[in-house]
Amino acid sequence: MTITPETYNDAWKNCLSQIEAQIPNDEFVRWFKPIVPLSYDGNILRLRLPDEESVYHIEHNYIPAIRPIIHSFFGNNIRVRYAVPQNVSADTPTEANTSPISSFVAQNDTTKIKNPFVIPGIKKLVIDSQLNSRYTLDSFVEGACNKLVRSVGEAVAQDPGRTAYNPFYIFGDSGLGKTHLAQGIGLEIKKKHPELQVLYVSMNKFQAQYTTAVLNKEPNDFINFYQMIDVLIIDDIQELSGNKSSTQNAFFNIFNHLHLTGKQLILTSDKRPSELSDINDRLLTRFKWGLAAELTPPDYETKVKIICNKARQVGKEIPMEVVEYLAENVNDNVREIEGVLSSLMANADFLKRKLTISLAKEVLKTYVKIDPKEVSIGHIRKVVCDYMDVSESDIDSPKRTRDIAQARQVAMYLSKKHTTLPLSVIGSSIGGKNHATVLHACKAVNNLMETDKSFARTMEELDRLLMQTAR
Repeated sequence: MTITPETYNDAWKNCLSQIEAQIPNDEFVRWFKPIVPLSYDGNILRLRLPDEESVYHIEHNYIPAIRPIIHSFFGNNIRVRYAVPQNVSADTPTEANTSPISSFVAQNDTTKIKNPFVIPGIKKLVIDSQLNSRYTLDSFVEGACNKLVRSVGEAVAQDPGRTAYNPFYIFGDSGLGKTHLAQGIGLEIKKKHPELQVLYVSMNKFQAQYTTAVLNKEPNDFINFYQMIDVLIIDDIQELSGNKSSTQNAFFNIFNHLHLTGKQLILTSDKRPSELSDINDRLLTRFKWGLAAELTPPDYETKVKIICNKARQVGKEIPMEVVEYLAENVNDNVREIEGVLSSLMANADFLKRKLTISLAKEVLKTYVKIDPKEVSIGHIRKVVCDYMDVSESDIDSPKRTRDIAQARQVAMYLSKKHTTLPLSVIGSSIGGKNHATVLHACKAVNNLMETDKSFARTMEELDRLLMQTAR
């Protein structure tokens, strides 16, 4: 469609319709509805604005958003100038000031922008990324549960704001490493692109800062600060749910500005975008613009790698049988794994105890709710006989060779340890013995574990096998 001097009013109305669809209604009514098109000569579109404040606000907050809209109707070579009346009440304004809107006013004078992360009074704007140096991508253990999310994170770090993954929305249950991954991406961006301003902030902190800015009558300064960030990482975006419309509008303005100017947004949440409630539909739509990727609970192999990695970070070596036992029994939560490891290390260091499966069991009973597994005498018999290379018929027989007798005693000891059955039932189920024989067997196994390290390791291995194969 060719715009002529006769049709520019209709074209401007179409521009306003698209602008209205992209910004909050109160912002549109305040800053754009009063604009009146004055003339169009094929090259220059003249617009009347009510005052210089409107000119300043639009130039500093909306140029990136409205430029492509104006270009789509009037062409890329259009020059926009605006007129500000000398007397606001006059019916016919005189042009007091003209300035091209086609050039974006960069926010280079940072001394005039208030930084909500520093103490008031500091003149020079210094942005601390608020990133934790421990949360690197290198220390984020990769597994089947997070391979896609980590790979996308690495792609974003290579070329922030220029991939299809903007915004990058990371979601998953609590304790799966969302914060670690998001901060790791931020740290990687800072390393590869030191010229970029990277900022990590939780949504709760963002809300508190905005509330303070409103009370101080500085909401525009707050928005200006966030709009100059190159990579914005918002943790726990679900906390925006149910907030006042003004807070959501402020975040909408920041999000829209950053996205339109090619800046990178990274959001984390414990909910899928479709599960968020009480959030403006325009924001929800924008959350789905890029890529939403899920972190799932780690599988057994990934938990083993996480435990080994965490142990190396603190300079500890954990026996593999203990690592495997923890991986089998700790719930699918990285944060819980870290807590159990800390407790295990504390017991080993301060109480001078060895890192064994027995110690791991004690720690797990205290700090982790373990789903009980059913261990039957029949299962114990089979595991012991397979491991000690004797047949089940042998331990039921009257034979008293050393290997058979020891296998019988071990089966009794483990049955007493892992079941609540009476000693008489245990004895009758293993060789047809009485309860006194079971007591003697348990005492003999305990004594041998204290004096023979090799036998003690055998018992730990049998414990591990029982837990791994129990139903």
